[in-house]
Amino acid sequence: MLENLLRLSNDRLRPLLTKGLRRAQVIRNWCREASCTKTEARAVRLLKEWLSAQQLAQFNAHRYFDVIGYHTAKRYRIRYGTAGNIYELDCAGRPQSILCFVPNRSLVAGDVMLAQKIALETDERSALAVAKRFAPNWH
Repeated sequence: MLENLLRLSNDRLRPLLTKGLRRAQVIRNWCREASCTKTEARAVRLLKEWLSAQQLAQFNAHRYFDVIGYHTAKRYRIRYGTAGNIYELDCAGRPQSILCFVPNRSLVAGDVMLAQKIALETDERSALAVAKRFAPNWH
């Protein structure tokens, strides 16, 4: 009897929770976009145009996307930000090190992330040559 009641309540709660989570995500995205400057919003739009379908889905869901290095085929995760936002991932997807390399002038996050993506996907060795490497502090 109790099992049936729990199963019935789960069946009714699941759609409500799913709908609530979708609404929360829409509100969160709206708030992020509302707090962006016009320059940052334009940069993020440009970044999204350069992302593959998989990268775009990652970015929309988590505010990061993965790229594959041109020379080593290593996987890197570029998180939203302008510095210290690149994680070198191991084969299980765990961060092994944090990389920091940025353009030589001040740019908004979307533009920095696009430059980082292009650098890793086209000239990984040069990007790594100038990058500062840090150990993740959460190990």
